[in-house]
Amino acid sequence: MNESQPAVESGKELIKPSAFDASRGIIRIADREVRVGGPIPKPREDEKLIRYTNSICPYCYALLPAIIVERDEKLYIRKICPEHGEIEEIYQGSSEWAKRIEKWFVEGRGPRHVYTELTAPCPFSCGLCPLHKNHTALANLVLTNRCDLDCWYCFFYAEKSGFVYEPTQEQIRYMLKSYSRQGVTPVIQLTGGEPLLREDIVEIVKILREMGIKHVQLNTNAIKFARLYLEKGEEEAVKFARALRTTGVNTVYMSFDGVSPKSNPKNHWEIPFIFEVFRKAGMTSVVLVPTVIKGINTGELGDIIRFAALNMDIVRAVNFQPVSLTGMIKRAEREKLRITIYDTVKIIEEQTNGQITVNDWYPVPTSVPVSVFAEALAGRFKFEMANHPECGVGTYVYVRRRDGDLEFIPIPRMIDVEGFMEYLREKAEELKSGKHKLLVGTKILLNILKDFIKWGEVPSELKRSLPKLLLEIFTKQSYEALGKWHYKFLFLGMMHFMDLYNYDVERVMRCNIHYLMPDGRVVPFCTFNVLSDVYRDYVQKKYMFTLEEWRRMKGEHTLGEAIKYRRSKELIKRMMTHPLYLKTYGPFLEKWVDMYPWLKELISKHR
Repeated sequence: MNESQPAVESGKELIKPSAFDASRGIIRIADREVRVGGPIPKPREDEKLIRYTNSICPYCYALLPAIIVERDEKLYIRKICPEHGEIEEIYQGSSEWAKRIEKWFVEGRGPRHVYTELTAPCPFSCGLCPLHKNHTALANLVLTNRCDLDCWYCFFYAEKSGFVYEPTQEQIRYMLKSYSRQGVTPVIQLTGGEPLLREDIVEIVKILREMGIKHVQLNTNAIKFARLYLEKGEEEAVKFARALRTTGVNTVYMSFDGVSPKSNPKNHWEIPFIFEVFRKAGMTSVVLVPTVIKGINTGELGDIIRFAALNMDIVRAVNFQPVSLTGMIKRAEREKLRITIYDTVKIIEEQTNGQITVNDWYPVPTSVPVSVFAEALAGRFKFEMANHPECGVGTYVYVRRRDGDLEFIPIPRMIDVEGFMEYLREKAEELKSGKHKLLVGTKILLNILKDFIKWGEVPSELKRSLPKLLLEIFTKQSYEALGKWHYKFLFLGMMHFMDLYNYDVERVMRCNIHYLMPDGRVVPFCTFNVLSDVYRDYVQKKYMFTLEEWRRMKGEHTLGEAIKYRRSKELIKRMMTHPLYLKTYGPFLEKWVDMYPWLKELISKHR
């Protein structure tokens, strides 16, 4: 398909995921009926109406009118279900900060390929339907719902679902072909469950590369690398990691909820061995992914960034994810655990001593002027990320080491981001009006150096390389040019996926993080996982194995407690007294040394 031509299939070829009975106000989807409509909530005397939207009842999935209001300098979303009453949830932790990021709102240009007919109001016609505003930027491909862990906040795993979903290689090829119809640069994240439980994981990566996938991310807890190291030796672990890397895995998207055992029981003890394997295998693009839960790991957000900075030889980014509260959770419990994007960036400001402030973060659609300019310069469609501003924010920081201390210098301190983006918009219009591309391009490069770099804020060691890095990104517009940037700066990102309590249909319409489904659909993250009964689980059950079928086919050792990773006290002691552990966590050990007598004793001996 020509990249410049979005594809829309004929109505006969489109999937019909639902049916809408307007006379009864009922949507039929996935063998259930969902009501549409309810009273429109009204702002109270102490509230200011920000906007109207639609939302979902967390108890019956009813599609409801909703309002977002400002109260006590925060934003709240409220809806009223005729059956279950009023439901209100915090939407953003600062109304002032929300105004700052929402000014970057971009409508989006559509999905470029329509897979489903618009048979019911959003979000019950996913996906992608003609109403969707964005093409896929990142496609999640679920390789299995089996997992060797059973974290309480997880979206799903086999024992919780009651079946095994593990697509065949043929089904994987079918999903990739469906994705490719959008005609955009394909980016895949292999996810689960735990994808490393697949015995054919290396072969699957090969399939992706053969089918033209240029960037492959592996979403994993990475425990398998540590287990191989500890149980079979370093050579076996490195061999496995190197096979994944050389076959085509670009980035490991790795769970990492904190630096201490208390905040990160998932893989804290294994991280030193995982990192050692990655270093030996040449796996030099790791993204740390903390699920941020208030009161659980919010005391360590600054330390997570410091940990990443100390390991920048392999760590490229930290992507914080404020928790999505799945399941039925009472309001008091939600308030105890809930944290918004603003709350998270404010804590980071405090825990980095003001080096990374709340205003150093920009929402994802801030990047759209770069895409618009690149498209005007090239004369053909370019990848665009027009998410809703409330979906995620990010920044880059330059890490400087001084006398053993870390200093973080965010890119917005060095570059006038807002002025530069506005300038790119203007120059894109000049190009579209027929101005000479070489002349405009030369002028832009000169003005970048003159008007938008704050030279007084640029570290001396960066003054020569920063203009060159920017120049290559805008002239070459290549994967390699962006890669050089990522090896110079630490990226800090944040994505707040929705749940049934804070669900905003305006956001899901603009989602560009999608899931590939075995029936050929491409479904937004926050319908796939949040409305799991009618999307994820409903479709996967059609391609499932019952737990008993799986055991008969693959053996008892491939499911349930047999695959769960459990640490004995002896294993924990073995890991914590290993030189790799002491080296990796050295700057942080004082925070938990008293919890482990053998650790305290070991550190005392080395003083």
